Amino acid sequence: AHVASFSIFFFQFQTKEVFAQEVFFTVCQNRNLSPWKMKMLLPWELLILLSLKECLAENARHGPVFTQEPSDSIFPMSTGDKLVFINCRAKGNPPPHYRWKVDGRDIDTDSDPSYSLAEGNLLINNPHFINHGGVYQCIATNAFGTIVSREAKVQFAFLQNFSQKPRNTVTVREGQAVVLLCGPPPHYGEMKYSWVFNGHRSFLQQDARRFISQRTGNLYVAKVEASDVGNYTCAVRNMMTNTTVFSSPTPVVVRRD
Repeated sequence: AHVASFSIFFFQFQTKEVFAQEVFFTVCQNRNLSPWKMKMLLPWELLILLSLKECLAENARHGPVFTQEPSDSIFPMSTGDKLVFINCRAKGNPPPHYRWKVDGRDIDTDSDPSYSLAEGNLLINNPHFINHGGVYQCIATNAFGTIVSREAKVQFAFLQNFSQKPRNTVTVREGQAVVLLCGPPPHYGEMKYSWVFNGHRSFLQQDARRFISQRTGNLYVAKVEASDVGNYTCAVRNMMTNTTVFSSPTPVVVRRD
């Protein structure tokens, strides 16, 4: 009886060992086990099997695949901003190397000091709203292939200063309407327009007679009164850079004839 029990145990051990070898070689060849063989595995054996398969999958040699692509962006051009990042990352085995294009042209990070790479990310040093705005693409390459990212439109929010050239006096008859032109300087990004009357610290309030266009910045005054005489200054604020610039004052004179 003892001999019979030992024989059965030895047979089961050999069977289990052969099955384990089959499982190992199946995983190594990146093939899937049949469902009934998966059921034969104990929970701890199944955990080891799945971990081994995941490990082998990660170590398999393959072409690059993006994990992060550049996207359309607007960067505020504030005084202290000296560096801009445009993100790009890809996984691959061997690890990919990167290059970039802007408006269809290759960026040479060796010869152009305004560009550099940090892994796959593109760094723009001392960006300029004209020189560095455009459509960017990231390209990742290894021995098994090349991938090209989607196009990303990169723009810079900015606000230049008004010309300090004196503005002409506007003459209007009492009771008539008048439009004061703001004429904002070059800018990009969301703007907010206001007006200052006679240098007051608070901005001019809109009412039934006075309206400020947030599209052009112009000030519309209906039925001009004697109290409207004075100097009007247009104030432009870039909501992204949080900067404000002021125009030269526009004198308004009321005629009573």
